[in-house]
Amino acid sequence: MATGSRTVRPRSSVWLSERKTPRRKGDQQPVGLDHLKIVAATMRLLDAEGLSGFSMRRLAAELGVTAMSVYWYVETKDHLLELALDAAMGEIALPIETVGAVEGLEHTPAEPRDWRDQLRQMATEYRRVLVRHPWLPALLGEYLNIGPNAVGFSKAALAVMRNSGVPDDRVTSALSLVYQFVYGFGTIEGRFAARCRADGVTQDELFHEMMSSVEDRSDFDEQRKIMEARGGTTVQEMHDRDFTFALDLAIAGIETLLDR
Repeated sequence: MATGSRTVRPRSSVWLSERKTPRRKGDQQPVGLDHLKIVAATMRLLDAEGLSGFSMRRLAAELGVTAMSVYWYVETKDHLLELALDAAMGEIALPIETVGAVEGLEHTPAEPRDWRDQLRQMATEYRRVLVRHPWLPALLGEYLNIGPNAVGFSKAALAVMRNSGVPDDRVTSALSLVYQFVYGFGTIEGRFAARCRADGVTQDELFHEMMSSVEDRSDFDEQRKIMEARGGTTVQEMHDRDFTFALDLAIAGIETLLDR
């Protein structure tokens, strides 16, 4: 894409970079550091302080080294965030029957478990990781997301959906129905949890504070009735109920397509 006389190039990716560690004259590899330690420390900082509070200097201080030592292992901050993104995706437990089931989109049956159970497991795992790492959703939309763990997740999801019998030209649409829902649900749930941690209150405390602030408002009567009918004694239970039923609705929609 050209803008005036300047060519705008796409963001580079750590997974497409030929140079995994910068080489600078006179540099020596820092003692006691490796990619695993750096990425683990990055994720701890992101969990604690979010994307806005993360910097290479802050990371170096966490590791007890200089910022330049970190650059021996990663070329840019963006590359490091990509590595953290893929490490988080690696926390998603996949149905064991789907591991290695897809290679070049070659269909392999994932018996004996039913595809619905496999889809529920992957969706539930995806939600768990999104909530655990509130910074993850922003990175998923920012980078190519083509690391080995992300690709493994994608392959497993394809295997599950193809085992359902959904036609190939509808597989990505069916997966979008499920995983875009999980992405949105997990993002909001994770941000609410992060807000509570930042304010030093529990999710239940903040929820009841919000509800009590509108209890005398007549324009909130219908919403209040729905919230009471929703059930659940804790915010977590409310979230779990909503997520389970919404996921059942999505799967029922896919089944309807198959019946047609």
